[in-house]
This record gives sequence, structure tokens and C-alpha cells, in this order.
Amino acid sequence: MPAKIQVFSFLLDLKKNQMERNYILDQETAKKKLQRMAYEIVENNLDANRIILAGIRENGSVIATIMQQLLQQIHTATIDLIHISLDKRNPGEVVLSETPDFNKQVIILIDDVANSGRTMLYAMKPFLASHPAKMQTLALVDRTHKTFPVNTDYIGMSLATTLQEHIYVETDGKNVTGAYLE
Repeated sequence: MPAKIQVFSFLLDLKKNQMERNYILDQETAKKKLQRMAYEIVENNLDANRIILAGIRENGSVIATIMQQLLQQIHTATIDLIHISLDKRNPGEVVLSETPDFNKQVIILIDDVANSGRTMLYAMKPFLASHPAKMQTLALVDRTHKTFPVNTDYIGMSLATTLQEHIYVETDGKNVTGAYLE
């Protein structure tokens, strides 16, 4: 098969897969939900001088970067951003992109989807050696299947799903482009 036909065939398959997906958020809706959550953060942290956003790689970091930009436009506090790396399937070692002083600071842990609460629970581990003023959590999509005692403080969308279903958030590296249920 000639290369041009292969590329065209691949693009058709890709488009077909996207059309078959059960999208629960599009780019515009996700943007509005992120803006609303930014205002909620400001309302709940009016007295904060500094807020540290900790995004869980990969998609949580994209969302944290967006939240930093939104918060810098509407809050007078310094908005810092760090990234958290961990294996979501087998969270043992948790690595922070940097380790500023977390004492007496507001820390907001950010991920794309809150499923069981396990990833967020393990991602909190490095902060427990400090004494933050507040430890809050944010997820664009929150599922109702918590098996760990982690509540999501800022939720873009809450969705009841079966245990067999999965939610995927799509990004282009800078923006949330959608979320779908599979």
C-alpha cells in the first residue's frame, strides 16, 4: 500500500475512534470548569500570601499550569508550581520537581481524574514532613469510587461510573482538549 494511502487510512481510523468515544467534556467546557475552580480557590484562600500548586504528571501538571495562569490573573498571592512524578499503578517513590519550604503554605495537589484516591494519597507523602497551613486537592473529573480516605476539594465534574469504566483526560500539552468515558 502506498505511503499516502496508509497515512490517509490511519487518519480515518483516528477520526473514527474519536467519534466512537463517549466524550463527557469538550475543550470549551473544560476551560469553563477550570475557571470556576480557580475562583473557588481564591474564595477559600483569600488570606493566603502564597499558594503552591503541585501537579501530578502528566495531565495533572498540565492542569496545574493552567490553574497557575488563571490564579495569577485573579489572586494577589504568589502562585508557585511544582510537579510530582510517581508510578500511578505502583506508587512507591514520589519525586518532586523542587522542594521549597512547605511550612505554613497552602498546597493544592492537582490531578486530572480522582478515582480511588490512591494516587493523591501517595502524592501527599512528601508534604507530610512539613506543616502546611492547608492541604487541598483538585481534580478535573472526580469519580465516586473512593477506596482511600481522600476527598477532592475542587471538582470540575463529578461522575458516577461502574468499576469497569475508565475516564481519560486528553491534553495537547498546554490545554485540556477533552475527557471521555470508556
